[in-house]
Formats: sequence, C-alpha cells, structure tokens
Amino acid sequence: MPNHKLPPTKTRLRLSPEQRMAEIISVTRSLLAEKGYQSVITSEVADRCGVSEGTIFKYFGSIRELLIRVAEEWFEEILGMVSSSIDSDDHIYDRLRQLIWQSLSIVRKEPSLTRFILMELRAAPNYREMKIYKLNQRFTSKINDVLQEAIDKGVFRDDVSVSLLRDMIFGCIEHQTWIYLRNEGDFSVDETTDGITNVIFRGMKMPETVDY
Repeated sequence: MPNHKLPPTKTRLRLSPEQRMAEIISVTRSLLAEKGYQSVITSEVADRCGVSEGTIFKYFGSIRELLIRVAEEWFEEILGMVSSSIDSDDHIYDRLRQLIWQSLSIVRKEPSLTRFILMELRAAPNYREMKIYKLNQRFTSKINDVLQEAIDKGVFRDDVSVSLLRDMIFGCIEHQTWIYLRNEGDFSVDETTDGITNVIFRGMKMPETVDY
C-alpha cells in the first residue's frame, strides 16, 4: 500500500495567562475599532483568539468587564505618551496647546473607545469609583498643572479658577468632536486646537505680560 503521510496538524502555541489576557484585550480593541462597542461579542473575540468562549470568561466576567479593561489600558497608554511628549521647559502657551492637541487627537484616533467611555462608563452610577475615572483625573491634571503655573507666574489672571478653565477646555473638546463621534461629521484637530488654545490664553492673559 502507498505510504500517505497525513498533513501536519496546525498547533497553537500555549500562552501564559498574562499573554492570553493581553491577546484577548488586543483583539477586543481591534473589534471595537471595527464595529463599535455595542457590536463586540465574546464569541467573536474567542474565535479571533482561537480559543473557546469559556476561556474569555475565565479572565473576564462579562463583555462589559472586558471593554472596561481595554479602556483602562488605553488610558495608561495615553498617560505614557503625554508624559514623554510634554517638555516642562516649553512656553506655557506651547504646553497648553500640545495638551489640547493630544486630547483632540485621541478622539480622532480612537472614536469607538471614546464613545464607550463617554456614553457608557461616564453615565454609570459608580463611575467615580472606577479606575478609569482616576486615570482620567491623572490626564486632566496635566492641563490643571499648566493652568495653575500660568496663574502663579502672573501670565493668567487669578479671578477664574483652574477647575473652571479646565472644564471650559474639555467642554469645548467634547462639543467640537460630538458630531464626529456620532458619525455625522468631522473636525480639524489643528484648527480646533488653535481655536480653544487662543480663546483660553488670550481671554485669561494678564495685560502687558510677556508670553511664557
């Protein structure tokens, strides 16, 4: 009889728990970008990872828990990029502009994750107890620090609180990007950045002060 060799069986490398979790998070993030958070299901995540759906639930209790973990890791990534890109020796105007530009660029790059945070997590009753809230506070504190420095150095007037200025900035960012997040329009990162930065800087700048 002829000796027919069977084709080699395709095997999948056995991953450590940490590697498997990282893979699940990475695949889920890709699906988020493709489909939007409302259409991500655990069975498709499992299929793309080449594992059973039960494996997903071994690491994450629900699809919501998995999506929250994706959002948390994304925020950690953002914080790392912001910390490495802001030079404390730059002028206050330049640092403020850079932080606003990064905030708008984040929305442009990850609209699905942004929608999930704004529409789902921020509306949750326990939002302020979530890790994502604390990560967001760390991010917004970068702008707080620049605004406070501008007041302390006499570049900005001191008759408007830092918290109000911060809210004005992020309120503008949210309103300017809302049509984009709803898939109803677009926005220019550079033009919007310049508009918000100039309104804040020129509106708050002390008369006859030197630019910092």
